[in-house]
Amino acid sequence: VQLQASGGGLVQAGGSLRLSCVASGRTFNVMGWFRQAPGEEREFVAAINWSGVSTKLADSVKGRFTISRDNAKNTVYLQMNNLKPEDTAVYNCAATRSMVVGTTPRNYDYWGQGTLVTVSS
Repeated sequence: VQLQASGGGLVQAGGSLRLSCVASGRTFNVMGWFRQAPGEEREFVAAINWSGVSTKLADSVKGRFTISRDNAKNTVYLQMNNLKPEDTAVYNCAATRSMVVGTTPRNYDYWGQGTLVTVSS
């Protein structure tokens, strides 16, 4: 089982990026994104269930980020618009076969490597 994230990079404030995370080896009911800035704890960003009907977003990204998934490609996306310097972090995708759309790391069983997002002011 592997989660492969991509799409990070350097962008100016107000810009956009789209992160992708491809799962291989099995399918997952819930997939999500977390981020960790230097010196900070890992924090929840977004999560989505299999059908896409149930999504959760952190308050800090509501109105700017959107999570979606393509089950045919076993991929989850994080569209990030109007990026701010405080969005700078390593973003990790996570997945679980549980039905719970959780917002804490312990809700997830599988983790991908991080992709770095840097937002300049």
